[in-house]
Amino acid sequence: MTETFHLTSNPRSDVELTLDDGRIITGRRGAKLEEFINLIQDSQQPLIVGVVLDGSLRELTFPLQHDGVASLITMSDADGARIYRRSLVFLLEVAFKHCFPDGLLTIDHSVSSGGYHCQIHNVSPFGQAEVDLLGTTMQKLVEDDIPFVRETVPLQEAIEYFTATGETDKVSLLKYRQRPDLVLYRANSVRDYHHGYMVPSSRYLKHFALDLVEEGFVLRFPRRHTSNLIEPLGKFPTLLKTFKDYGDWLNKLGIPSVGALNDAIQTGHIDEVILVSEALHEMQISQIADQIYQNHDKIGVILIAGPSSSGKTTFSKRLSIQLVARGINPFALEMDNFFVDRDKTPLLPNGSKDYESLRAMDLDRLNHDVKALVAGQEVQLPHYNFITGMSVDGKVAKLHHGDIVIVEGIHGLNPNLLRDIDPANTFRIYISCLTQLNLDRHNRISTTDTRMIRRIVRDARDRGYSASQTIARWESVRMGEKQHIFPYQENADVMFNSALAYEISTLKPLVEPLLRQVSFGSMEHIEAKRLLKFLEWFLPTSTEFVPDNSLLREFIGGSILTDFSMWQR
Repeated sequence: MTETFHLTSNPRSDVELTLDDGRIITGRRGAKLEEFINLIQDSQQPLIVGVVLDGSLRELTFPLQHDGVASLITMSDADGARIYRRSLVFLLEVAFKHCFPDGLLTIDHSVSSGGYHCQIHNVSPFGQAEVDLLGTTMQKLVEDDIPFVRETVPLQEAIEYFTATGETDKVSLLKYRQRPDLVLYRANSVRDYHHGYMVPSSRYLKHFALDLVEEGFVLRFPRRHTSNLIEPLGKFPTLLKTFKDYGDWLNKLGIPSVGALNDAIQTGHIDEVILVSEALHEMQISQIADQIYQNHDKIGVILIAGPSSSGKTTFSKRLSIQLVARGINPFALEMDNFFVDRDKTPLLPNGSKDYESLRAMDLDRLNHDVKALVAGQEVQLPHYNFITGMSVDGKVAKLHHGDIVIVEGIHGLNPNLLRDIDPANTFRIYISCLTQLNLDRHNRISTTDTRMIRRIVRDARDRGYSASQTIARWESVRMGEKQHIFPYQENADVMFNSALAYEISTLKPLVEPLLRQVSFGSMEHIEAKRLLKFLEWFLPTSTEFVPDNSLLREFIGGSILTDFSMWQR
């Protein structure tokens, strides 16, 4: 049989959206993706807030002109969570400008229970009544289903708008933008840009809460694994103080936002920013060493924990140097040597081995050896052979009076790690890249993004991993952090902020070529594209002025501390 083909200039009036589970949705050509998604949204399932269409992430306002293949993005996905939270911040901004026209709102940092800490200025008093008013206004906007209108405007128009509204931090940032236009979102009379996609309207943002806290409030939202629930707000006084101290320091340095950092690079003063940033790190490490020294008669163990790419290795070595300068000899106990034999490693639900579980450690052996070391006894330490998966005898160690054991690992702040050691004989340190330098008052920089950029650069240099491989592993890394690290961060006696105000500008020329190599069509490409757009806000700077003992050298290379080890006995 001969097939007959027809050429027509009139396209079909409808198009098909094929989902990755095999379902096909038919709708009007040119209709927004939202109209297709509304047909399948299940109120018992996580809210759909975006679509990966033919390999590209799209907003629900995107018009579908051709047949396409799509994966749904919900609030339980990383990109979906970002879309929801970004949109919620815009809703907060709209409500805040309605309630307090002369006030200043700053979105500061995240909190582990799911939320952003927000600072308020030029509103006095600001207490529970004002928080209640703000929350009621947000709820009313949700009920009114206010459209979030996407507008692409000439860059100069955006600059003139923010100049007129007195938002100088945005003006400072936009003057370095290389593109001739800017995407603004409009809700009622409020306009702003946001680094990434948004939901179509306010009706999507039903799940939030506001809680009054010290010097502001927390905008709370669902976490990914509980996309319809708001978790109880925990206590985080140490974390809050750490962020506040760093924010105060940035203001004193004169770089409260990325626009000011770009000014320093453009005017040739970035060397001063680097030197002062490094001096701040050294001052903090010295202060921590002083605290340990003042109590060294009772402290036998220093516990250090923090998420991936926090700079724990360099921090531990620089702290050791400060301790030696005070007459204290530190002994670094390698946690990796206390793994149980591989056949005893606990399993994840999918059957793979869970090396991040506390039960993957030989806790009895660890507790015995640490107690013996602190008591000055000679100890036969284990050595874990990662090839055979077996524990064998390692080095023999014996500490002298006044020596101190340093234990670094993801479980360092878990009270069950050294259950046989009196907590009064330990000093616990939490280290993380607690970035406070934001794009502007309303567009925060995620600490997670900074750490991932660090890791992409380090993995490529030290392990030969592509950016795609690092990005693909990042989700499992984050799951381990949420389970084993973040719940215990407030157990720390002190927190060390490993963020450096200038680091994204220094990492930018190193990470951009790696991100551009990620193949189109993968989820890793979507993430790489997002990071590349984020990096566009920064002017680049070289590694020339980065000191050779800088924590950043752990990731970019050239660290004088790579082979450093003080304990020789």
